[in-house]
Amino acid sequence: MTDRRATATERHFLQTLESYRKGSISRRDFLARTGLGLAAAAMAGAMPGLARQAWAQGSIGDRVVIATWPNYHAPESLEAFRAATGAAVDVNVFGSNEEMLAKLQAGGAGWDVVVATNYTISTYAEQGIIEELDLSRIPNFDPSAFDARFAGPGVIDGKTYAIPRNIGTTGYCVNTSELDGATPATWKEFWDLARDQLSGRAMVHDYQLTAIGNALKYYGYSFNSVDPAELADAEKLLIDTKPHLFAINSDYQPSMRSGDAAMSMCWTGDAVQLQRDMPEIAYVLGREGGELWSDFFTVPASAPHRDAAYALINFLLAPEMAAQEARFHGYPTGDRRVDALLPDEMRNSPILYPAAELLNALEFGAAVTLTNPERAEIMARFKSA
Repeated sequence: MTDRRATATERHFLQTLESYRKGSISRRDFLARTGLGLAAAAMAGAMPGLARQAWAQGSIGDRVVIATWPNYHAPESLEAFRAATGAAVDVNVFGSNEEMLAKLQAGGAGWDVVVATNYTISTYAEQGIIEELDLSRIPNFDPSAFDARFAGPGVIDGKTYAIPRNIGTTGYCVNTSELDGATPATWKEFWDLARDQLSGRAMVHDYQLTAIGNALKYYGYSFNSVDPAELADAEKLLIDTKPHLFAINSDYQPSMRSGDAAMSMCWTGDAVQLQRDMPEIAYVLGREGGELWSDFFTVPASAPHRDAAYALINFLLAPEMAAQEARFHGYPTGDRRVDALLPDEMRNSPILYPAAELLNALEFGAAVTLTNPERAEIMARFKSA
């Protein structure tokens, strides 16, 4: 479903992009009508490293494949990369890091760039799934611009395997027009509403880290618990809630926008995107805690288009481009250079930058949860119940 408040400019871009995809207009016409040809030329002069990429467009090939999360990249950014380098960006979307791990272990599905979450990096590096990055090929990355707690997981034994992309939190979004009382503020209320007032209208991520982690928070347990007794409590809650759910799906925006769902587990940027168009949607960080995360660019060891992978990462890390991406997806980047380019409404957003008392209660995902067999089995039983 398209954004119901899309501006005329946005509608024009999307309509022109669709015409280009269908082949009814040429690439030259597309760039002329959208202004991307001019934009690419301007960026080549304004962004470090872009001119070199454009000059080398013949050597990086004609495509690059990125595995990433839903609603995470502005179409105009990826088309600008194509205009500047000649390499088209194929986007593969996944719903969980477990799904991504399985595909990477099976050979990587032809992926050149993978956007992975902090707690997965050590496992990928240990298993040789991702390569140590050649930072000389990513001049737009400035480690000093990032807070160490968000950038740290990308460095293992002094070697950089991953570069920060975005940071965020995991809470839930709720359509307040569907509520009889006050806006909820806890994970206990999420699960209780799902089984009562919003029965049939709630969604849970298809992702064991957050589905199980946020069920654990109902009881006040750690988001990362692997204690068998605590996991048993979380499983009981999940199974009890399953008949009341609208869906188990990590791509929940369409259902929230259509009104089929009224509440869903939700990531920061999705909350920003939804609230832009539907102010009645609130974003809740449960007072009991939950997840704080950072996502990273990585290059799989099996990447078939390695030169294009480095070119794309460097392109998207240019502060001006990263700021354009942030305005689209609604996630903070953790890069101080980019923050300085964002509008005040983003820098002052309580969704992007929560109050300290809410932020301090959050936990980073733990590496043990990625490969814990009991958590995997609980998620399988929950989905099949």
